[in-house]
Amino acid sequence: MKWGAKYGPEYVNRLYGMVRRHLTGDFNFVCLTDDGHGIRPEVRCLPIPPLNLHLKPGQRDGAWKKLTTFEADLHGLRGTALFLDLDVVVVGSLDGFFTQPGEFLIIHDYPRFWRFGERIVGNSSVYRFELGAHADVLAHFRGHMAEVQREYRNEQEFLSRFLHRQGRLAYWPAAWCPSFKYHCIPAWPTNWWKPPFVPPDARIVIFHGEVNPPDALAGRRNKRFAHIEPALWVGEAWKA
Repeated sequence: MKWGAKYGPEYVNRLYGMVRRHLTGDFNFVCLTDDGHGIRPEVRCLPIPPLNLHLKPGQRDGAWKKLTTFEADLHGLRGTALFLDLDVVVVGSLDGFFTQPGEFLIIHDYPRFWRFGERIVGNSSVYRFELGAHADVLAHFRGHMAEVQREYRNEQEFLSRFLHRQGRLAYWPAAWCPSFKYHCIPAWPTNWWKPPFVPPDARIVIFHGEVNPPDALAGRRNKRFAHIEPALWVGEAWKA
């Protein structure tokens, strides 16, 4: 999914290249977007279904648009869909993401020491579902938009808890989708001389928060007093 100006077509093109190198057999690669200019011809560009968010002045729509992937009829698409955020880096085989048992699979969101209680929320950088099978998620959001946005911080929290109540939520094996900032950066102070690494059994590295793939490759962090060495493996993996 690509909208606005934050990510250019090169992100889509590189994502396609990584998927092609790491997924066996034929597949359809779809980008829901408001601008298909510059996207490689192997990618099928389709419009993002309207969500008609009720936003206050200055309020960002965040990732709520992701919920439109659950349309009952998403441009006539059928079959099993694996959703990938544009800024992930694929480093291993993707075949298992299509064979892992479960009705709806998502990353188990990364634990933080200040969280208490049962950890249910998933990180929606990578999720798998049957197209059209969870239209009730989107229907509920559209029918209770203001209430949902008051109760949940973002779309992944709403999505996870909605499907958890239905008994449909399952998680990828923890090693498959490590976080770059939590799992790939060496512990302080070795981060000042040791470069970020790919954890064992990683398949898709997730970039969330202050570091994106170009930052990791260049050895940049947007966090004061934080430091990383260049992650050269990003350049080897993140290419069209």
